[in-house]
Amino acid sequence: MINAVKNTINHILSKPKTLFLIDGLGAMLTAFLLFVVLRNFNEYFGMPKLILTYLSIIAMCFCIYATTCFFFLKGNWIPFIKVISYANLLYCMLTILLLICYYPMLTTIGLIYFLIEVAIILVLTSVEFKVATTLQQKAQNTT
Repeated sequence: MINAVKNTINHILSKPKTLFLIDGLGAMLTAFLLFVVLRNFNEYFGMPKLILTYLSIIAMCFCIYATTCFFFLKGNWIPFIKVISYANLLYCMLTILLLICYYPMLTTIGLIYFLIEVAIILVLTSVEFKVATTLQQKAQNTT
């Protein structure tokens, strides 16, 4: 597992732009699942529809940001990777807070869905931070 993460980080270091594509597609999938699936089958998940709408809007904003970075950013990746990393981290903290607040309403499936979502985003965020740190160290070593 650790080797897989290292290989992934090394691959992304050679193409940091890929990180934005991964993040953008993940955010789009999250927005779709929250707005279309979880809202329409709310009785199976338990999170209020309004909360799901707000979370999907946040995810769509992340999707737009990451996709814009992927298509238009030509260099200087580090600050943009950091922005999406911190945003993902804040999204995870918000989701955990909402899980605590709405715990009595959540079903087991809903709780599992959100915990898996947070875990996946935290792994992505960890990779993003490592890539940004490595790119920054390389940039400092060349100057």
